[in-house]
Amino acid sequence: MNEQGGKTLLIIDDDRLFCAAVLAFFKNAAFTTISVHTGGDGLAWCSNNRADVVLLDQKLPDSEGLQLCEAILDKCEQAKIIFITAYPSFDHAVQALRNGAHDYLSKPMELEELQLAVERAFRTAQLERVEQLQKLHIHRESQQNKLIGRHGGLRTVNHLIELAAANRAPVLITGETGTGKNVVAKAIHYFHNDHAPSFVDANCAALPENLIESELFGHEKGSFTGALALRKGLFEMADGGTLFLDEIGEIPLHLQAKLLGILDNGVLRRLGSQTARKIDVRIIAATNIDLEQAALGKTFREDLYYRLSVMRIHLPPLRQRREDIKELSYYFLKKIAPDQGLTLPAEELKALIDYPWPGNVRELRNILERAIILREGKAVHPARLLASKPPPDRSNFANMVPPPAADAIQPLADLEKDHIQKALTAFAGNHTRVALALGIARSTLLRKLDQHRLKPGDSK
Repeated sequence: MNEQGGKTLLIIDDDRLFCAAVLAFFKNAAFTTISVHTGGDGLAWCSNNRADVVLLDQKLPDSEGLQLCEAILDKCEQAKIIFITAYPSFDHAVQALRNGAHDYLSKPMELEELQLAVERAFRTAQLERVEQLQKLHIHRESQQNKLIGRHGGLRTVNHLIELAAANRAPVLITGETGTGKNVVAKAIHYFHNDHAPSFVDANCAALPENLIESELFGHEKGSFTGALALRKGLFEMADGGTLFLDEIGEIPLHLQAKLLGILDNGVLRRLGSQTARKIDVRIIAATNIDLEQAALGKTFREDLYYRLSVMRIHLPPLRQRREDIKELSYYFLKKIAPDQGLTLPAEELKALIDYPWPGNVRELRNILERAIILREGKAVHPARLLASKPPPDRSNFANMVPPPAADAIQPLADLEKDHIQKALTAFAGNHTRVALALGIARSTLLRKLDQHRLKPGDSK
């Protein structure tokens, strides 16, 4: 019905000259204006349409505005009612506001005064809708971000999530890729969902090498080439809430000291700024590498490692909690295709349970999502999408290979350095081909060359 953006102003007034004047005044406004002349017609209109703002006269031929106010709000709960009356009084104004009115105006009035009141009412209605959407989003996040299952140490994980949610100490989440570290981070943040602090998600491995400091900490205008305006970083965006730093091991060494300073002092300085500002950010970090070994190998600051791991939560791989695969599978079927009544045949479920899941829960979800797309009928057949020769179950490696002697174990950093040296030799120092062969970004390779003190052109 409304061709001007969906917003509606409803006038309920028996003064037809007043209605005509208001209709003409708001003819080109960004909302539709409707007028009716009795309380009954106003209620009937509200029963079948949505009124955002209502101009309600106190004296109507068939009703009193004060009594009509509550009836209108029963029909249009979000409506903002502006009372208008030719017989103003303080007591009457107080009673109107108690009955749910948003504003109170006296006749006669200037149309510009009415315009200000109407615009203010529309603005309030819009802000309330945004707030409701935010609350709905938080509620959905708090419901969706939960760990499914209870085996393989998951009970302990859920207990640690509850403990972590009760304070703002840093948390370090460890586990293989795809185990659900981001789900744990959000579960901690949304555990108490009676308020709405911000949750900012930052994948450190995906941040551009030359912009990572600016992305995290922000920058001042003119602080470097291309900094055309002041920009807040992710830390400031998360002020008062939580910053989730995924793949924390990818942060360069020179920025780790700055991160440590924020954790210790709660003070942030933007790139190019001489002014420090206080921030209150709860840090949750995650990694799929052994940060303790990285600290021993001098590729990660030891003091930052201990500061981040005030509380540590380790997520077990899916192969260590096969009992949860059935529950997880049905959970994903309902989440991906709700109300479709999909089934998972017994032999398909057995194949899922027997598979080693190198990609963990993320791989399980992806397989089920593809199987749902490719299905014919209600039955889902994910087994045909599993790798024909899945990688061996790493949980059995300890029984297959004798453990090496303790003095034969090299630091992880040394192994990485040797591997990069071999790749540089194999590709004659061509960084693009080396990065492609190692499966990393060229910027990441250059950073690792710097960490291991390998000259950019040195393949020795």
